[in-house]
Amino acid sequence: MGTFRASFEFPPSPHAPGMARRLLGELFDAWALDGALHVDAKVLVNELVSNAVDHAGSDVVLELDVAASDGWLRVGLADGSTIRPVVRELDHSAPRGRGMQIVAELADRWGSEERDGGKRVWFELASS
Repeated sequence: MGTFRASFEFPPSPHAPGMARRLLGELFDAWALDGALHVDAKVLVNELVSNAVDHAGSDVVLELDVAASDGWLRVGLADGSTIRPVVRELDHSAPRGRGMQIVAELADRWGSEERDGGKRVWFELASS
């Protein structure tokens, strides 16, 4: 398998998580990637984009980048915010706040890094 890369920009709207899931699914189809990664990758990208929509503000552009190579999928999301994600302790009474716990549980690796005055949050999944 060669290395595949794609990058997309879109506004942080309520439709952004669904758009990111659809784009990722289309890339999986176009690149003929392992179907077992589909579900986890879509859940993870949904969490990253949802967090960005909730926390980054409406005056930024979200940039989703996807790379697949040698059994790995790496997805990153730059959102212009400098606030890094934190895996919080589970609060069963809270209606929200589980997104980064889901990322930490499902991803083989994840992290965040500074990018152009903001941050980029990324995750990696290994194909089986």
